[in-house]
Parts: sequence; structure tokens; C-alpha cells
Amino acid sequence: MAASSSNVGRPLLPEGLVAIVKRDCPTCVDVVPVLEEISLRGPGITVYTQDDPAFPDSVGSRVYDEDLEISWHYEVETVPTLMFIQDGKEMARTVGWSRSDWEALTGVSDLGLELSEMRPGCGSLSVDPNLTDALALKFGATTLKSRRVEIATLEDEFDALFDRGWSDGLPVVPPTEERVARMLEGTTRRSDEVVAVVPPVLNECTVEKVAVNAVMAGCKPEYLPVVLAAVEAACTDQFNIHGLLCTLWFSGPIVIVNGPIRSRIGMNVDKNALGQGNRANSTIGRALQLVIRNVGGGKPGIGGIDRSALGAPSKVGWCFAEDEENLPDGWPPLSVSRGFAKDEDTVTLFAGHGPVGCIDQISRSPESLVRTLAQQLQCVGNRKLPGEAMIVMTPEHMNVFSAAGWSKEKFYEELEPLLEMDPELSARGAMGIEEGIPISGDEETVFGSSSGRTIRKLPEWSPMIVRAGGGAGGFSAILEGWVPGSKGSTPITRRIEP
Repeated sequence: MAASSSNVGRPLLPEGLVAIVKRDCPTCVDVVPVLEEISLRGPGITVYTQDDPAFPDSVGSRVYDEDLEISWHYEVETVPTLMFIQDGKEMARTVGWSRSDWEALTGVSDLGLELSEMRPGCGSLSVDPNLTDALALKFGATTLKSRRVEIATLEDEFDALFDRGWSDGLPVVPPTEERVARMLEGTTRRSDEVVAVVPPVLNECTVEKVAVNAVMAGCKPEYLPVVLAAVEAACTDQFNIHGLLCTLWFSGPIVIVNGPIRSRIGMNVDKNALGQGNRANSTIGRALQLVIRNVGGGKPGIGGIDRSALGAPSKVGWCFAEDEENLPDGWPPLSVSRGFAKDEDTVTLFAGHGPVGCIDQISRSPESLVRTLAQQLQCVGNRKLPGEAMIVMTPEHMNVFSAAGWSKEKFYEELEPLLEMDPELSARGAMGIEEGIPISGDEETVFGSSSGRTIRKLPEWSPMIVRAGGGAGGFSAILEGWVPGSKGSTPITRRIEP
């Protein structure tokens, strides 16, 4: 037997014995004579019936729990359930049929002698999977404030979302009240809490609005904290999602997840880590983009603010996780490199696109392999212009460095001089190419370099390095970035709050 300490927020039950039953339960039908005995020989009983107002017809004190309010509020999972109520509080309960338990709770002896000593009950209607979301929305604490949109009877709900411009071009899940309420169960944050002010329209975005778009993207409730952190990070001046929307360049927000939450929500860090096939990887980044589109108004096309000349898959949504468990000694996770504790859940946002493959299946020395990677990084954007990049390094490549005793710090030390650009070869007009770095005039030279000095190909924080992918394959990926620094976007890492 279990006792409940309080009925705060619940409708009051009558004092004394209360039973909750349904006709579509053989055990409930079997205990009808027992309920009659309690009414005649015992202290009396009030029976709440879930599915038939006339059941049991032989007990007069019968109440129809038509909307299942009593069953939901009192967390009835099995019928029959027998409870004892005193001073408005539930003092004890038993479920199913057990002669000894029912006699102890009612104070009536020799109950149901024609029945076996014990019989299991049936599932309560209040825990029917087809009803639980609607009941939680109706009786729970969540109150949704988003605008309701009525879909006509003959209107296909999926086409309706396309027609209203709420889709990224792929089908979206209709965000019904029940689905949004279920999504909000994934976070402890208030549904009306403002998460961010979303460019370009600068609309306030609440937790509920994020949940709506997470439903549309196909997320599970346990993904919501990750999406919330990504929205917060994207809408900062540092990341500059507004500028990223307006640029003609390819890039979009790429989300990298670190911390134990990766395993809890089942993210893929192994084969095909940057590709399809995993729900969390596929939907979290998409949810962020739908928030930017539907709350912030950041849409492409005629009249839209997203002016990318070509775009990239990262414009739909891109999220992956780091394979932290298999990082070698001296190679801390991305989040730790950026100042967070190893057991903290974080998202890092990088304005980028790609991937560009980097193949080297022959190099077995770190000195050789680092040159392969540097050569590929020199080509980011344009060989004659500075840029920004991230390396997603596969285990086979990373093992070459770790086996030789190279730490991540050592890797950066050796990579840095290999990424210097020759000002003469990078200048406009050099090598017969008009594009390049201006060597005179009023135009600002990036990264503070000047004529006659070497120029950094990448900013100081770049390239960020993340380990992911299958164990076999001498390939790594370069994710090209947008404009770094104050005129573009700076990567940002945020803690994921529950």
C-alpha cells in the first residue's frame, strides 16, 4: 500500500473509502460483489467509474469520472484502485484485488470468499497512451500561450504548414497542443521564460516558442535543453546570427554538443556522424533554424533576409557531437578547450558549411599528416585570403598524432607556422589573380597584418578541433567558416541548462 501526503491542486474526494474502476476490466467486474459487501457490511464506499456511468449498477454511490479528472489527479495507473481518504488526504491505497489488503483497508473481514486470494488489475484509462498527452494538457500546470491556428476539415495538415510558410522545405510535424505540452516536459524552465530576442525581426522567443519549433523539427522532449542553449547562443552579438543570415556566403550555424547529454539523448559520434540516420543529430540543428525562420523571420527567397548566393545543408540544420570517450591523453574535448568542465553539457556554435574532405591514407608520422591538414586549410575560401575553419578529425588521423606523443597543444604549435601566408603571393594581382589581400589604400587588412609581414590564414581561435567518425578511414573533414571576428561571427560555447 502507498500513502499520498497531500491533495494540493487536486479535486477533493469524499471522506472514507473510494474505489476507481472501469467496466472493461475483468478484475473490476469480479470485485463488484466485494463493493456491494463493503456498502452493506462496512463503512460504505464511493465508486468512480471511468468508462460506463452505469457500472457497477448495484452500487448506489457511483460517480462517472467521464473526463478522467479524478483518475489523472490521483495518479491512478491500475484499476481497480481502492483508497482511504481522511481530512481531505489520501492515507492509503491498494491496486488490483488482494483479499488481505482490501480487508485491512476496509476493516471488513471475509471479503470476496468466492474469489481467488489475489488478481492483478488492468491499466487505467488515465494512462492510455492515446489519452495521456491530452489529459496532461487539460489538467497539468502547463498553459500554452501561442496562437492557435485552425486547420480546415478538408485541408491536409502537412500541406497547410507548407502553405503558411512555416517549413524549411521539408515536411514538419504539426505542433498540436498535446505535442507541445509533451515537448515542454523536457525542460524545467518556465514555458513563458524569454530565451532570446531573435533577429532579424527581433521578436522575443519564449521556451514555449522554441518547443513549438522543436516539435516541428521532429525533436524528442529530451532534446529541448540542447535546442534552448543553441537558440541562446545563436542570438548573441558574438555569434551574430543576423549577419550570418544577411551574408551572400554559404554558411549557417553548426551545433557541436559536448558532455554526458550526448549519451543520454543517443547522439551519434561514430560512423556517419556528420550525416543522416540519427534523430538527435538530424533534428536539433533543424529546430534552431526553424526558430530563426518562424520566430525571427529569417527566411530565404523573394523578400526574405537570407540572401545566401548558394546556401548549404547547414542552412537546413547541422548538429553533431564529439566522441569524447575515445579522445587520447592530451586532447581535451572541445568544451574543455573552451573553458568548461569535462562533465558539463555544452553546445558550441560555429558559423560554417561543408564538409570539405581531407584525405591522407599514407602518412604515419605526425610531421607528414599535419602538413596534409595545413595544405587543405590553406585552401579554405580562397588560397589568397584569410578565412576560418574547423577540423573534424577522425580516429585514424588523430591516432597518428597521439601515438607519436603529440598533444593538442603540440599539434597547434606545429600547425601555426604552416598556415602563414606570403603577403606577396596573397596580394591582389599576384599569380595573375585579381582577387587577394589589398597591399595599400584605405581597405583594412584582416588579422592586423601589413605588407612585408606574414599573414595568418586563420584567426587565433581557429581551427577548432573535434573528434568524431568511424575508426577506419584516413579522412578528416574541414568545415569552412564565414568571416571571423567583429565583422562576422565568433564561435560561442554555452552551458546546457536542464
